Amino acid sequence: MAKQKKLTKSQSRRIKDNQSKRIAKAKDKGSSTDKVDDSMLGEQRFGQVITRYGQHADVESTEGELIRCDLRRAVGSLVCGDKVIWRPYKVSDSDFGGVIEAVEPRESVFVRPDFYDGLKPVAANIDQIFIVSALLPDLAPSIIDRYLVAVEQLDITPIILINKIDLLDEANKEAVEKTVELYRSIGYQVLTMSAIEEQGIASVRDLLVGKTSVFVGQSGVGKSSLVNSILPEVNILTKQVSDNSRLGVHTTTASRLYRLDNGGSIIDSPGVREFAMWHLETEQILYGFIEFRPYLTLCKFRDCKHQKDPGCALQQAIADGKVSQERYSSYKRILQTIDEITLRHQSKEPS
Repeated sequence: MAKQKKLTKSQSRRIKDNQSKRIAKAKDKGSSTDKVDDSMLGEQRFGQVITRYGQHADVESTEGELIRCDLRRAVGSLVCGDKVIWRPYKVSDSDFGGVIEAVEPRESVFVRPDFYDGLKPVAANIDQIFIVSALLPDLAPSIIDRYLVAVEQLDITPIILINKIDLLDEANKEAVEKTVELYRSIGYQVLTMSAIEEQGIASVRDLLVGKTSVFVGQSGVGKSSLVNSILPEVNILTKQVSDNSRLGVHTTTASRLYRLDNGGSIIDSPGVREFAMWHLETEQILYGFIEFRPYLTLCKFRDCKHQKDPGCALQQAIADGKVSQERYSSYKRILQTIDEITLRHQSKEPS
């Protein structure tokens, strides 16, 4: 009997890919939307995705009715806030009342980077992003900076909310005041508030009028409590920060859009413990620090790395007190983290 030849890595990979395609094809054959033809559906209608669950989504019709819909296989990326074209089932013996057939072009989309899945959209068609931080688990300017860098790549207005101000005491008062003053001096709008005690809620509500807003931030900073304060009738499930780890607990598992009686909408998104920046180029990250921009073209050398390079205008601005050393250190930490994450994942890849 001849000795079986060992497969090459390329052949093994090709076999694995083919097996995955067969599995996906088999699953597709069982999809309920494959069995749907035009005779089973009504006229096309417009709507907006309120939330998505796997291969299904809740769509709000133009009349304000909520319909749980299947997705056509041709529908690609779909997230909370997407405006869609859907068709109702004429007769349905299940919980599903329609089928989403197409997604309208997005005016904006906020994405979260995932090293394995790429860029994962969080919400679409939003006007402003509230970056929520809090005194507990920690007031983290570095996390705020990461969100600001991401938002500055988009045509969306960022607003910083510092929550749990009811925990302010002599031990953390100076750090909080310094953080608030730093971001206001750059030009960002910063609000301090307490969702639990409803301090500052009125100011937040005023900013929501007529706009679609999304709340982002670490787990445990109080985004769901904030939404509860604005929409008490919703009563979103919330949890406390872990006393042992001081890390936030993920309470919201899927982004969801809520309507306000002032003509605005808010999207509560899942919290994250780490918001990476590996998908951005160094130039994009520099651009995300808006106070750096006036100095980036004034350096002596065109290829200046803005670190220890001679004639660096940014370094001179830091020395002159025109740019915050804290923000520059945050910029360097982002670059360092990107390098560390890239090396860590490269070391795990098969050779």
